[in-house]
Amino acid sequence: MSAQLIDGKALAAEVKAEAAAETEHLKAQGVHPCLAVILVGEDPASQVYVRGKVNDCKACGIESREYRLPADTTQSDLLALVGELAADRAVHGILVQLPLPAQIDEKAVINAIPPEKDVDGFSPVNVGLMQIGEECYLPCTPAGCIRMIQSTGTDISGKHAVVIGRSNIVGKPAALLLLAENATVTVCHSRTKNLKHLCANADILVAAVGREGFVTGDMVKPGAVVIDVGINRGADGKLHGDVNFAEAAEKAAFITPVPGGVGPMTRAMLMKNTTCAAARQNGITL
Repeated sequence: MSAQLIDGKALAAEVKAEAAAETEHLKAQGVHPCLAVILVGEDPASQVYVRGKVNDCKACGIESREYRLPADTTQSDLLALVGELAADRAVHGILVQLPLPAQIDEKAVINAIPPEKDVDGFSPVNVGLMQIGEECYLPCTPAGCIRMIQSTGTDISGKHAVVIGRSNIVGKPAALLLLAENATVTVCHSRTKNLKHLCANADILVAAVGREGFVTGDMVKPGAVVIDVGINRGADGKLHGDVNFAEAAEKAAFITPVPGGVGPMTRAMLMKNTTCAAARQNGITL
């Protein structure tokens, strides 16, 4: 293997240490950062994610409030809870774990979270601010991807970046953040022609397509930085990324593993957004 691993766990520990220091700074001024996490239903993956977020809060000194609601919770009841937390000045960030049960409109719930407490960075207001380059809460996974690329010492400016995937959660915001770093960005998706050719010319390749092993070695430019956002449960019961790791690692300069890559960074960036929210809501500079 020629590629150097981008250790998401180690980098996440650095980011969480920053968040912990920010928490201490805020507490010294009488502000206790607080994140409210709402989980509806019994989805096993969501339960794991929520447990991880609660543990991260504890590690950073952030108060976490956990709300576990039954799968048959009505949309009006969920919106009522979001409304209560929105009005609670002691709560600085609100996170509703997705996906939600079929009877609940995700868009309505996201829209109900005040932009200043939207630490996931999903609200239309924060998305719009990101689009025009104004200060906002950045979506955690794409922000984590940028931090991981920067950790390699790569100067993103002027590089050709290819993002595979156009979801609102990862693909689109990742492209915007790369553009903000002055990369030349190509967004690819299921209908892209000459996909292999485009990927093979990318200095930075971000795979967020949700298909195990989709990116093969012949799609990776020698010396590229490869960020694998995919989390797929394989036939072997293990987690695999969107990138064929063994093949890509032979050509890339830097590559993220799955697991232990983007996942830990996503949660760490959430902690940073929470401390930022607590500071902004109280007029404190971090």
